[in-house]
Amino acid sequence: MKSIYKLTLPILGLATLFASCQMDNYAEPKTSLTGNIVYKGEPVGVEYNQVRLQLWQPGFGKLAPIDAVIDQDGSYSALLFNGNYKLVFTKNDGPWKTITKDAAAKDTTFVNLNGDQQVDIEVLPYYMIRNAKFSKEPKKVSSTFDVEKIITGVDAKDIERVSLIISRTQFVARANNIAITNKEGADVKGKTNFSLSVDVPTVSPAQDFVFARVGVKIKEVEDMVFSKVEKIQL
Repeated sequence: MKSIYKLTLPILGLATLFASCQMDNYAEPKTSLTGNIVYKGEPVGVEYNQVRLQLWQPGFGKLAPIDAVIDQDGSYSALLFNGNYKLVFTKNDGPWKTITKDAAAKDTTFVNLNGDQQVDIEVLPYYMIRNAKFSKEPKKVSSTFDVEKIITGVDAKDIERVSLIISRTQFVARANNIAITNKEGADVKGKTNFSLSVDVPTVSPAQDFVFARVGVKIKEVEDMVFSKVEKIQL
């Protein structure tokens, strides 16, 4: 029995090593799927790492989504294997309503991926920011902008607040800022144009620029819609 036991161990070790090598030799996904979340062809700005697009590939055993994070400028990207995919948003994700294509597909986007492909996904945002302009004064950044209400009628939602956010880096968000100023309540009700200013604090190490953007928080919607990020030379 001892001799059989000693012989079995090396065989098991070789089998494990072979299986491990097989797993290591699997090809990595190399096909690029890119695109933008758009309204009438215009990308919709959001906060980085807050809104995700889910990619499902049916027919491969237990289904699990591949998350594609939507960048600040409304773009997304994923490296995948060629095949058929379903692209969907999780429920209540994003400052928009998804668009129902038909009774069967609902709001799902179907992609037959065979080589690099760009697929833009059309949504219906509650609001869009227009004519965002930024200016600087000594130790202050200011912005003027208009807000266009896109969804009206029974599905419309009011503005909860508008914000001007500045950051040391190009990732400008509520959770990543050096200063933020808000207008809310009576200051935003029924208005379509806004003016905001925020003081630039002393930062260390010192730098002679900041990044800024303005955003709109919609009532009963977690994710804000944003303007493009602007670099402000101080």
